[in-house]
Amino acid sequence: MTTALHEERLAAVCAAVAQTGARTVLDLGCGAGDLIVRLAERPGIARITGIEIDADRLRAAGARLGALPEAARAKVQLACASLTQAHPVLAGYDCACLVEVIEHLPPADINRLERAVFAAMRPAHVIVTTPNAEYNPVLGVPASRMRHPGHVFEWDRARFARWAGGVAARAGYGVACRDICGAHPALGGASQMAVFHGAPRGTAGVAA
Repeated sequence: MTTALHEERLAAVCAAVAQTGARTVLDLGCGAGDLIVRLAERPGIARITGIEIDADRLRAAGARLGALPEAARAKVQLACASLTQAHPVLAGYDCACLVEVIEHLPPADINRLERAVFAAMRPAHVIVTTPNAEYNPVLGVPASRMRHPGHVFEWDRARFARWAGGVAARAGYGVACRDICGAHPALGGASQMAVFHGAPRGTAGVAA
């Protein structure tokens, strides 16, 4: 079961995907399939590929697909693979999503992820969400720790915007950042989103 904030986050990502007009979607770090099961029944989506390194979570995603109508299931393929390695068969998707993924990666892997996604696979759009550290006091998270024990970092909005702007400049994308999951007047939302755009569209491949 997802939390109310996570439901808001997923709704924001689904809306952002719809705004791109994407028909082929990569869910990078798809986990147990929270985003996939929401996108699969959308008529405008023709293909979804979920990539996850954790085999147990990937099996959970596969099990959830069994509850979807056959037409929705047929759109989805899953693969157990690293997000920090380029996969040529995944080049040219309309949109790639990384929902609460980057904060789990050490700095060296963040750089590898950037090269794999933005330099090699080059989807036309990339949607990234990550926790907003400024919002942690609203959630009762003390300054001495992070929101989740699996997080390597949690960025404030200025730091996230610098990272997103740097990635966009290096890769030749445009980018826009905004708050999602709540709107505290001073602290922003529980999460923050960057939507990268501008790479040429290609032909989506098939996951191994």
